Amino acid sequence: MIIKVKVKPNSKKFSVQEGDPWIVSLTEPPENNRANLELIKEMSKLYGSCKIIKGIKSKLKTIEI
Repeated sequence: MIIKVKVKPNSKKFSVQEGDPWIVSLTEPPENNRANLELIKEMSKLYGSCKIIKGIKSKLKTIEI
């Protein structure tokens, strides 16, 4: 499944709001790829395998679950 995600780094806790686009709050800052790594790690825990297809350096990303 391919979904569009809007990422909010530096949040107090991790959360996922499904919609169009999905809104994902991350606790890590967007430095040194830390937010992307947290996104992949946490989404993989919830939905299985996950990878970023588009938007590595953007807040709007396309991911494949």
